Amino acid sequence: MPLLGQAAMLLSFDVAAEAIDEHDDWHTHEHLHERLSIPGFLRGTRWVATETQPRYFVLYEVDNLSTLTSPAYLERLNNPSPWTTKIMPSYRGMSRGLCSVSGSFGTGLGGASLLVRFTPVPDAKPSLRERLLKDVLPRLPSTPGLGSAHLLEGAATPSMTKEQRIRGADAPVDWAVLVIGYDEDALAELAGHELDPDRLRSLGGSQTVSSTFRLDYSLTEREAASAQDVED
Repeated sequence: MPLLGQAAMLLSFDVAAEAIDEHDDWHTHEHLHERLSIPGFLRGTRWVATETQPRYFVLYEVDNLSTLTSPAYLERLNNPSPWTTKIMPSYRGMSRGLCSVSGSFGTGLGGASLLVRFTPVPDAKPSLRERLLKDVLPRLPSTPGLGSAHLLEGAATPSMTKEQRIRGADAPVDWAVLVIGYDEDALAELAGHELDPDRLRSLGGSQTVSSTFRLDYSLTEREAASAQDVED
């Protein structure tokens, strides 16, 4: 499995224009390191949209779903650092999903991605999941320009915490398909054909929103631990 765990947290959001530079500094040098020090957090990756909004998409890969409701994680959320407290009000339109990884195909981490978020029609969930996992997604990693494809399903409701109260209530995430590759044109073509709204609607998906992103920064648990060892 190319994703490093059985669950993931998916966030998409904008940041006030005047705070973007400081946000990226904070997110790179404090926030990702803080999150990756929590037991069960395996990798955090920040992506930036190539054209549309929201500007950011962040994915945290974790051991399992219980990591995202653990006392260690909630303790961090309820005790934000001074820098985090300063940055949180600059967030805009946060969507945050605690997701199970239903399927993950391919290998590697490329520099471009396509994120397709949608809501399954309730009666169509089993058939939609089966079509995506048995027909659509397994074929994508071998397509020129692509490398991996993943299905994430919202599986838990985030608790209201101090961080969320500072920035405002988060919107939920239902289902999402994430395709990672190295060719932005191949990903854009995928969004306009195999994973376009009409195609997903025919399979049982609705309210489809898709965006392409470029890789901005990524950090693993091992890298964060090594950096902490150097500081110590």
